[in-house]
Amino acid sequence: MRLAGPLRIVALVVIVGLTWIIVSIFLGGPGSGFPRIQQLFTSPENSATVEPRARKYKCGLPQPCPEEHLAFRMVSGAANVIGPKICLEDKMLMSSVKDNVGRGLNIALVNDVNDLLKFIRPLHEGTLVFVASYDDPATKMNEETRKLFSDLGSKNVKDLAFRDSWVFVGAKGVQNKSPFEQHVKNSKHTNKYEGWPEALEMEGCIPRRTMAS
Repeated sequence: MRLAGPLRIVALVVIVGLTWIIVSIFLGGPGSGFPRIQQLFTSPENSATVEPRARKYKCGLPQPCPEEHLAFRMVSGAANVIGPKICLEDKMLMSSVKDNVGRGLNIALVNDVNDLLKFIRPLHEGTLVFVASYDDPATKMNEETRKLFSDLGSKNVKDLAFRDSWVFVGAKGVQNKSPFEQHVKNSKHTNKYEGWPEALEMEGCIPRRTMAS
């Protein structure tokens, strides 16, 4: 019976407190508890700041190419499992999905050295050549093949060996070595896969050929 008084006091304090909160919410005056209460019922999706997605440009490049430049992205094959990809101006020229890649040097699916020479010799001046290795690019190469690629601007083709990874963009009639080339040696000490080095990825912007007036 002695607890009745204190319990009534506690109940009175709770009622007064709830009344003050309700009045503050409806009046929205200074010191209002409404913002904090509103936060409790606000979903994370509504309260979090949504970051804009990074825009991708042609061939997935993070930046657009300047005018009169061609966007490209290429990836060499991964071991002998995943085929290479070559994209130019947002068009996938070669990929496993398109089913037009094969082991060796992927230049329109040329892997036989005789066909390769027939394919490269008649190229017109200024023709761009995209090369992506898959599995083994070098075993069937001879000195004439290496010289042809060197004339297209390659500086690494002379060192290309069994199961190396290689990506290269060159052109017929270039005067200097191409800046678009990557090469990783097949080495048991550094290989990413068992018997093969890592796949190479290269992207960039190639100047269009300026036609003489």
